[in-house]
Amino acid sequence: MNFGARFDLARGKDLTLGVVMERLASIHGDRPMVVEADSGRVRTFREAAADVDRWAGAIAALTEPGDRVVLATGNTYEQFLLVLAVARAGRLPAPVNSQMAPAEVEHVISDSGATLVLASAGELDSDTPLGHAEPADPGDVAALFYTSGTTGKPKGAQLTHRALFGGLPLTALIPRRTHRDELVAALPVAHIFGFTLMIAGACSGMPVYFMAKFNPVKVLDAIESRKASIFGGVPAMYRMMLEAGADVRNLKSIRMFISGADAMPQELSQQFKKFGATTQLPFVGPVGDATFVEGYGMVETGGGVALRVSPPLVPGALGGSMGLPLPGVKFKVVDPDGNEVPVGTVGELYLAGPSILKGYHGAPEATAAALTDDGWLRTGDMVRRGPLGSVNFEGRMKDVIKRGGYSVYAVEVEQDLEEHPDVAEAAVVPYPDARDGEVPVAAVRLIAGATFDEAALRSFAEGRMSRYKVPAHFVAVDDFPRTGTDKIQRKKVAEIVNGLIEA
Repeated sequence: MNFGARFDLARGKDLTLGVVMERLASIHGDRPMVVEADSGRVRTFREAAADVDRWAGAIAALTEPGDRVVLATGNTYEQFLLVLAVARAGRLPAPVNSQMAPAEVEHVISDSGATLVLASAGELDSDTPLGHAEPADPGDVAALFYTSGTTGKPKGAQLTHRALFGGLPLTALIPRRTHRDELVAALPVAHIFGFTLMIAGACSGMPVYFMAKFNPVKVLDAIESRKASIFGGVPAMYRMMLEAGADVRNLKSIRMFISGADAMPQELSQQFKKFGATTQLPFVGPVGDATFVEGYGMVETGGGVALRVSPPLVPGALGGSMGLPLPGVKFKVVDPDGNEVPVGTVGELYLAGPSILKGYHGAPEATAAALTDDGWLRTGDMVRRGPLGSVNFEGRMKDVIKRGGYSVYAVEVEQDLEEHPDVAEAAVVPYPDARDGEVPVAAVRLIAGATFDEAALRSFAEGRMSRYKVPAHFVAVDDFPRTGTDKIQRKKVAEIVNGLIEA
């Protein structure tokens, strides 16, 4: 394998979405890049690079430089490669999450001003390869990634090549332990976590076993039968895998679990660490626990900007912390007036660095609301400033419930409730109250076979949290409304809970 080419890739100095596949093909050639679970198709790095170049030629013939191209292909690995093809042609890709409603897809098409919408690469007459990548600078806008729209219509975050790659090209220098190393993924490619996971797999040279739809039993089957070494998913996926019997499966091939896009309960991550192993020794078998890596980020940051690693690689990376900022990323925690708060105090997290979005496409007011004049991103996340530059997540600003002058952080209450043996998942939302203005109320999804007992849940809560944090009402639900990455949609939960309470 060409170490010089790997080193150049890892430096990432002039790396763009348009050139990455030809460089990967020169390094990895006919090694497998992806195995598509639905069809069983194996695509090599060389084959993927050829596809990207052919598709880029067809896209260039149908559009003008700088045009937006919406990729409404469903959740396929082809969608990932099409993003690279559009960028190679000097156009701007806008991948669509397969879980978007038709009205949301129409909004993306209209908002982006797309001149081409693709439902499949099969729509392209791709007999003429482009043969080169259109010139681009790593600091140029590379793609539009649309937000999930949980607080309004989806907005197109303008992300640069540098933002989308981040530090992921450094994975090119990590030696693979065995030829069986494999990453199992079942995330939407059009979600920033799913996309950057595909980038990480590609840059590392590790093949991806790509599952278009998450099914906990099938994911566990895949890990067990293929002896995969890495799995990446959101916290809700880990919960569902546990409920599907992860604790009785053989997952010892997993050396690393990765989570992102939502807060991961520490108890859950510790369980999965024990399901995996540090390594497998001849005549001995599995040794130690797997590593669990939690990334903090959002679409506006082009993916992860902080890591929490267990076991910790650096001090301060545990203890409920979101971890430490990645190189080049700056954190500060501020009060409502924008002044930095002292250690141990809660404030809003501001971020700065090369990975921050340029703005929202065609939305100057939304851009001004998100970015300060000097380029800091207002995340809307409430955090407690910790030592050594670490921060501890407390909740979203919009999820802080003001009960009679006290701040109730929904995430904190949810995590306490989820420690009840009958509760699989909880969501805490505000409910109007004549005296206190609003009070927290809890919706719970119970484990299979459990019986809802509001009095028992209330007693449990009263023994674990301050009186003002205890939900005023509890309701049981069969499941929660979710986004495309299984994140709970709190606004819809509030509507459901309000209807149940007032019924």
